[in-house]
Amino acid sequence: MPQMTSYEPGTPCWVDLSSPDPAVAEAFYGGLFGWDAHTSPDPDAGGYTLFTMADTLGGIQGHELAAVMPITEEGQPPVWTTYVSVADVDATAKKVTGAGGTLLMEPMDVMGQGRMAIFTDDQGAVVGAWQPLTFRGAGFVNDPNTYCWSELACRDIDKAKAFYREVFGWQAETHPFGSSTYTEWTLNGSSIGGMIQMNEMWPEDLPAHWMPYFAVEDCDAAAERAADLGGAISVPPHDIPIGRFAVLDDPSGAFFSVIRFTTDPASA
Repeated sequence: MPQMTSYEPGTPCWVDLSSPDPAVAEAFYGGLFGWDAHTSPDPDAGGYTLFTMADTLGGIQGHELAAVMPITEEGQPPVWTTYVSVADVDATAKKVTGAGGTLLMEPMDVMGQGRMAIFTDDQGAVVGAWQPLTFRGAGFVNDPNTYCWSELACRDIDKAKAFYREVFGWQAETHPFGSSTYTEWTLNGSSIGGMIQMNEMWPEDLPAHWMPYFAVEDCDAAAERAADLGGAISVPPHDIPIGRFAVLDDPSGAFFSVIRFTTDPASA
């Protein structure tokens, strides 16, 4: 299993879930992925709960896979947020506003773990920036039951290319994908994420958004298991060039994808 001890600046490094009922989320994702939940006892952490592998022995440091936290604002939807590792979050925040994005959370220190900001891009998709100190991000990636990919869905891919090139230094390669297009984000030649163009087949009221993917051994079984646990299947399992994937909702309505890779995601 690939263990991550650091992330190059500009690389997605972490995902966490804002949920109206963290206990329900813990049971759902524990049942789906075999994760254990570890809630911080520090009141300043606001109930932030780390997910780790269920068979982790001893301490959890370095084994964190994702996290869940309570929704703190009325009307806030349940959602997974992707964080991108950066060398200087304050400098990144300036790039965001300069490129037409909006800061939702100004740069702030996080309990000695790092420094973060939350923002929307110039089409309204929410993403986070993480400047690591003692916490680098997900300890394991790309193997079954771990985070493996983040994907932007938006309507104007040219605007997105310009925005993320300015903010994170990403390059982009776009290819036809059914009736739409798919774009691969790259950083210094490495594939680090994707983007799909939202065409007329997408609901008009669906805003631009980032979605995380989690690797699984069996996509169909994972989708069925999610439904059995109280979630829903938004896009049934189907094949794509690098594997088989499905879009799922958890019991509170937060969407995410699962994928069984048939090719190495690092070389896809």
